[in-house]
Amino acid sequence: MTWLIVTISFYLILSVVFLVDKYLLTGLIPNPKIYTFYVGTLGILTLIIAPFVNFYIPNPFQIILSLSAGAVFIYALFWFYKALSLFEASRVVPAISGLVPLFTFGLVYFSSLGRETLPFVKMIAFILLVFGSIFITFEKKKIINLKGFKISVLTAFLLSLAFTLTKYVYLEQPFWNGFIWTKIGGLLAAFLFFIFMPEIKEEIFKKKISFQKKTFGIFISNQMVGAGANVLQNWAIALAPLAYISIINALQGIQYAFLLIFTLFLSFKFPQILKEEISQKILLQKIAAILLIGGGLALLAFK
Repeated sequence: MTWLIVTISFYLILSVVFLVDKYLLTGLIPNPKIYTFYVGTLGILTLIIAPFVNFYIPNPFQIILSLSAGAVFIYALFWFYKALSLFEASRVVPAISGLVPLFTFGLVYFSSLGRETLPFVKMIAFILLVFGSIFITFEKKKIINLKGFKISVLTAFLLSLAFTLTKYVYLEQPFWNGFIWTKIGGLLAAFLFFIFMPEIKEEIFKKKISFQKKTFGIFISNQMVGAGANVLQNWAIALAPLAYISIINALQGIQYAFLLIFTLFLSFKFPQILKEEISQKILLQKIAAILLIGGGLALLAFK
């Protein structure tokens, strides 16, 4: 169950990265295309480790698969960032959190011709985790509209496809080799953003003021932390059985449980920086969601 411990660890880190991403996208870097371009191009840094991990060129099919997995992940990030920039997180995150594990479950099932599925107890855990992930972020007064739902569906499908393709990469390649090749795919996707999206060229060459020194420092620091989380995320995908990839996605509710704890702590400890008022009804809802997630984790740990 090492993959489960690794999964919980990277969701803890991602909860911090999510907060900073939202901060940057709501003011400092409001264009999700530019934000995605910068994230994708940072993938070139993975080439630094290539000489130290026995990096090699796999067969043509694996190259295409790896590059596709990395590229799809970058495009999924673009739509996720776009959703965050257009809508409140509380409107789109519940939909994405609920749909990603369902899409992943379906993609794994059909791509394996029905051979890869969850045992009964793990299926119950999966259901509890999905509902927990939805309930912990859901707010009745902030129902998603049709446009937000469409973007959420597209984002969820692309994320699910990226996770599934990545798992198939790790079934054939050693971890670091597959990781580097998927990042090269992400880098190529970022270059396509550069070629076909004029505003990115304008941002870089005309040096419009949107990436100030302070912003750059926050962005790079956050991406360094996010890179560590991404390595752990990929490691969890590599370690987990194929049928359990959907459970990794369903465990995203843990990330929002951490977010809730961080928000409440900051609101109590530093009210001058962050003041968060949560009604008793919403707090009970989130506690119930955490209990569902805890029940799912307990069933996962049960052998």
